Amino acid sequence: MKKVILFAALAVTVMSSCFKSDTQTENSSQSDTGIIKKITVPFSTSGKYKLFRLVDSSYVLNSDSATSSWDFGMRRATLIFNSASSGPGQGAVILENATFASVTRAPYDGYAFDTTASQKAIKDYSWYTYNPQTRGFDPIAGKTFVIKTGEGRHYAKVQFIKAEYEPFVGPMPVNIIYTFRYYYQADGSVNFF
Repeated sequence: MKKVILFAALAVTVMSSCFKSDTQTENSSQSDTGIIKKITVPFSTSGKYKLFRLVDSSYVLNSDSATSSWDFGMRRATLIFNSASSGPGQGAVILENATFASVTRAPYDGYAFDTTASQKAIKDYSWYTYNPQTRGFDPIAGKTFVIKTGEGRHYAKVQFIKAEYEPFVGPMPVNIIYTFRYYYQADGSVNFF
């Protein structure tokens, strides 16, 4: 009888190990598709940018804009990166004409910086289309940003998926909600998978 109980306990242990292993495999393959986030940014073309940090998917207060703790900022459809004229960090960006899945490593060079307030690393209309009748912004499929983070030691790839207005009253929207996905390379290598 003791052998039967011991065998049953062993079988349960083995089976539960198998289930844990399957779950871990599922979770790791899901991370390959990136993290889906939404960022709400001002529709205005003037004023403060909404600053975002990729390492922990968080907003950064504008009072911390003079630090390397943020990676990119947005206002309407304008992107800034934490370096040169936009911040004290070592951030930079490349806009790849490639799908999110096909970008498997960050390039070693060729990155752009915000050189002046009017000369941004990413030009307006290079990653989205705008319809003036509907005031609609639509991210262009097959455009993936490769970002060197503000602290200069990590890389991420980012793809904007959708843009929609926050509900508003009156003739002009107040905020745009962008849905994007990204993959942050925490180990500091240039490989995304």
